[in-house]
Amino acid sequence: MRSEPAGALPAPFVSLRAEIKPEWIDFNGHFNAGYYMVVFDEAIGPWMRFVGLDEDHRAAHDVTTFTVEGHITYDREVHEGQPIEVRTRLLGYSSKAIHAFQEMVHADEGWLAATNEVMSLHISMRTRRSATMAPEVLDRLATIQEAHSVLEGPPQVGRVMGIRG
Repeated sequence: MRSEPAGALPAPFVSLRAEIKPEWIDFNGHFNAGYYMVVFDEAIGPWMRFVGLDEDHRAAHDVTTFTVEGHITYDREVHEGQPIEVRTRLLGYSSKAIHAFQEMVHADEGWLAATNEVMSLHISMRTRRSATMAPEVLDRLATIQEAHSVLEGPPQVGRVMGIRG
């Protein structure tokens, strides 16, 4: 049974608010490419708790999630001290996988800094293989999917990288 109506859920879900740290700045004077992944990864924890795959659930069921694929776009430079927010939305799910999309935006001005499309697998820690999620998590994902289905599809999703011509 779903615990709350889809309309009561945030769409997208704000999974992280932070300020760009001095140690994240590279020799070009902007946010180093590697730290984008660090920030997106930090934002996955709150997202998974929102989905229902929190620490207690993982321990009780001996499960976790592994990121199996990701695609980052770098859209606008971010500099030291700037406030950022990561917004996460559900693109789709199956009994064993979650397809999500993260947007990093300037927290005050709202412009897009970067995106990350990510595929996570639900994993049994006993077998280290994909495993079916618990019914309550699948119910929660269905509710989130309903809430997030009203969002416009991001143009960065499913892009293929290559040189044209």
